[in-house]
Amino acid sequence: MRRAPALAAALLLGAGALTACGSGGGSDASAGPGGGTVLRVFAAASLTGTFEQLAADFERQHEGVEVQLSFGGSSDLVAQVQEGAPADVVATADTANMDQLVGDDLTADAPEVFATNTLQLAVPPGNPAGVDGLDDLGGDVRLVVCAPAVPCGAAAERLAEAAGVDLEPVSEEQSVTDVLGKVVSGEADAGLVYVTDVRAADDAVEGIEVPEADQVVNDYPVAALADSGEPDLAGEFVDLVLGAEGRRVLRDAGFGLP
Repeated sequence: MRRAPALAAALLLGAGALTACGSGGGSDASAGPGGGTVLRVFAAASLTGTFEQLAADFERQHEGVEVQLSFGGSSDLVAQVQEGAPADVVATADTANMDQLVGDDLTADAPEVFATNTLQLAVPPGNPAGVDGLDDLGGDVRLVVCAPAVPCGAAAERLAEAAGVDLEPVSEEQSVTDVLGKVVSGEADAGLVYVTDVRAADDAVEGIEVPEADQVVNDYPVAALADSGEPDLAGEFVDLVLGAEGRRVLRDAGFGLP
């Protein structure tokens, strides 16, 4: 199982798209450097830990298959697929972005929701800015959120509306992991991230529950792609995510289950 850093993955995906167009076949996109089979999975950044675990499980169950994971903001991943990047499976952090792939006839079957997630405030250990809730995010507090086009950003907007507050972030990031990274590094006093991100960060951040969070729930759908060079394997990976093993891994990470 291999995970490409976001920027490097984008560059590789762009090059891969040109290669696929030039060769005129999707099968080349599934051949790994050593001649083995590569299954390319695009997943929302908030799924990093869970999909790394599921990819490792899948590789153990499929000798000779390497699962190549690319994580990022759902809107970026969908845009890459729309532009022709070779991919076999996509999992997004909301249905709105996945609906774009469905509308473009890029999914092999109807996507299925496999998990849910809600937002929480993350603050550095010790909470130096004294943030207790959304009402404390004004003034000199450096708040970081996801950009509105990203599912966690859209959720942050809905959460602010539900709570009746105006958020004034100092930065809007393209993925929830970028938001978390700024809190962990001390560049931000608070960030709106998913409950699962706070749990995965262990002692690197403290989580503060937001009462209105239950009103803003993101559904996570997954689908095999119509142009997959490995349609059978893509379907089996989707089955793994939807099945008992997938549900166990996701539940342990703090995701809700449909």
